[in-house]
Amino acid sequence: MLRNGVKKLTLQTSSAAIGFTSLLSAPDFLHYSRDHCTVYKVLEACRLSSDYKAASAIHTRIFKLGYGTYPSLVASLVLTYLQCDRLLLARKLLDQVFRLDFNVLIVNLVIEHLMGLGEYGFAKKCFHKTPVRDVITWNLMIGGYVRNSRFEEALSFFREMLDSNVEPDKFTFASVMTGCARLGAINHALWVHRLMTEKEIELNPILSSALIDMYSKCGRIQTAKEVFNGADHSDVSVWNAMINGLAAHGLPFDAIAVFSKMEVENIFPDSITFIGILTACGHSGLVDVGRKYFNLMSSHYSIEPQMEHYGVMVDLFGRAGLLEEAYAVIEAMPVEPDVVIWRALLSACRIYQKPKLGEVAIANMSRLKSGDYVLLSNMYCSMKRWESAEGVRELMKKKGIRKIRGRSWIELGGVIHRFKAGDRSHSETEGLYKVLDGLIQQTKLEGFLPQTDLVLMDISEEEKEGNLNHHSEKLALAYGILKTSPGREIMISKNLRICHDCHNWIKLVSKLLIRVIIVRDRIRFHRFEGGSCSCEDYW
Repeated sequence: MLRNGVKKLTLQTSSAAIGFTSLLSAPDFLHYSRDHCTVYKVLEACRLSSDYKAASAIHTRIFKLGYGTYPSLVASLVLTYLQCDRLLLARKLLDQVFRLDFNVLIVNLVIEHLMGLGEYGFAKKCFHKTPVRDVITWNLMIGGYVRNSRFEEALSFFREMLDSNVEPDKFTFASVMTGCARLGAINHALWVHRLMTEKEIELNPILSSALIDMYSKCGRIQTAKEVFNGADHSDVSVWNAMINGLAAHGLPFDAIAVFSKMEVENIFPDSITFIGILTACGHSGLVDVGRKYFNLMSSHYSIEPQMEHYGVMVDLFGRAGLLEEAYAVIEAMPVEPDVVIWRALLSACRIYQKPKLGEVAIANMSRLKSGDYVLLSNMYCSMKRWESAEGVRELMKKKGIRKIRGRSWIELGGVIHRFKAGDRSHSETEGLYKVLDGLIQQTKLEGFLPQTDLVLMDISEEEKEGNLNHHSEKLALAYGILKTSPGREIMISKNLRICHDCHNWIKLVSKLLIRVIIVRDRIRFHRFEGGSCSCEDYW
């Protein structure tokens, strides 16, 4: 039957184009295409195979059959034209749709579909074309931008929503708080929380969890605890948010205390609870405690470990230098390990200089990202195997893979300032570099020596030192010092793991300036105060 043929086409998109001509001319097509789901499947196959001719033919049939107001079909057709580089046709289609008196419900469904496929740019065009927008329309835009990691745009839409006199609801605030959390923007977070209180939005488990998560990720773990203490504890998600927040701040015993309180209050933990507990143990080197909780999952709570739990255990053993145990976990897994698990092993191999096991990890990773190549290259460099490292870099060039650049950002006065290594694009570059150079001289006088062995390139010591001096987190810190009063706490966020040189340097700066400096890197929080760090140099 035709439907079976269509299913086959969606699975074998490489041969889709061959079958479209006969499919579209088949006499049964009009009969079976009364089911718009069938038309959608054919259209999706067109999109995946970039078959413009077939998509154009289906476009005609869609409107002939009266499917012109089906949002999934319209969105898929728009995306197919985009995939085929027919931008003008995609725009004309949206214009045509809006002339057909597209109501707000249909617009919302189209926006939802576009956001789900990552086409936030076209969703925005669709949003601006509609004359009527309800709270759902705004929520879809804000939530869609958050899910697509466009956090500042999400906050911008939220402000626009407030100016348009559309009242935000619980779903709006849940999305906005997630955006603030991911940015680590405490001024935005405080404003959003205050606004939610003013509008008398009643807290439910979703909002309580989002609030705890937001304050945790913005570096205010004490405030997160206060929210948790005042929240309704009947839902496990609230407990999970608190445990995960404590784990990110390197407070494993606090996380374990919360877990114990769960048991007292008869709240049954779920798989996410154990990810939080195991992560807390992994960030603090509590190998035996982590092993105990991993075993408790199935023996006491009948929760079968999932891929994520095995990944955390590999990470826990790997960080502790127990690479054979980490590899044993992988070999004992009842399911095929994913790329994240092999990546955790590779990272540990780089730290503990185990190239052979690192090569095993690479060999088992089907989808390599730039960071994987960099880890392998860095491992060779740390052992001064320059030729092997150069071979990896050449492979990256050949495959067109670029290294992810380190970026750091700091929020001051409600504005987010971003920096990358060696950045001179900021409007106050001259001032911040003056502060940075001064700090570097001060720390050298105190005996600080740059860890040039961490610059994994075969270049001169002077060049290595220059490379270290202008890392993105150092630039962000210098700007924070330039723009804030003495003694004020400074918080910086970073997209990658902080390097050892920056870590040791910031410890000394916190002592010299008598300041609390918080750095949220990709892994966890580092609270620098009085010359030491909350991570106790284990992260």
